[in-house]
Amino acid sequence: MRNAFLGERHEMTTNNDLKHFDLKHFAGRELLFFRSFFLIAALWNFAGALPGLFDSAGMLAREFGRDLTDPVMVSVYRGAWGTAFLYGFGFLMVAWNPVRHTGVVLIGGVGKALFALNLAYMYLNGWTSDFAIVVVGGDIIFVALFLVYFARLRRLGHSLI
Repeated sequence: MRNAFLGERHEMTTNNDLKHFDLKHFAGRELLFFRSFFLIAALWNFAGALPGLFDSAGMLAREFGRDLTDPVMVSVYRGAWGTAFLYGFGFLMVAWNPVRHTGVVLIGGVGKALFALNLAYMYLNGWTSDFAIVVVGGDIIFVALFLVYFARLRRLGHSLI
């Protein structure tokens, strides 16, 4: 497959063949863009997850206008924020090497898409605050750029998983 940026041809690779497909396949500006983008994705996750981890009841009250008093539900809600926090570290891994960690982006992107759809549904039913629009909009932008990232990797001849 032809690399438009470097004028080279590359065979399709799998994750087992990563020694033949490394960061040099991204042009300098493109690599900087994707590294910066995944750093921002990590910060986005941390910005949402940290308040949810440290003040779960307050976060739920601000987001949904409901009290969170049941200790089991506090634990479940905090666990959801813990997952988002861990994906922040996953996106930091992708920022370090955008070619190698495609699985993190795939699973994180599906999670963001599903979360955005669910939160939009809740917003449209009046179950959440207007802040949901910011979260849904942000996650939609991330998912769209994840798709651009996957299209670019595919065009360079890299398998996506």
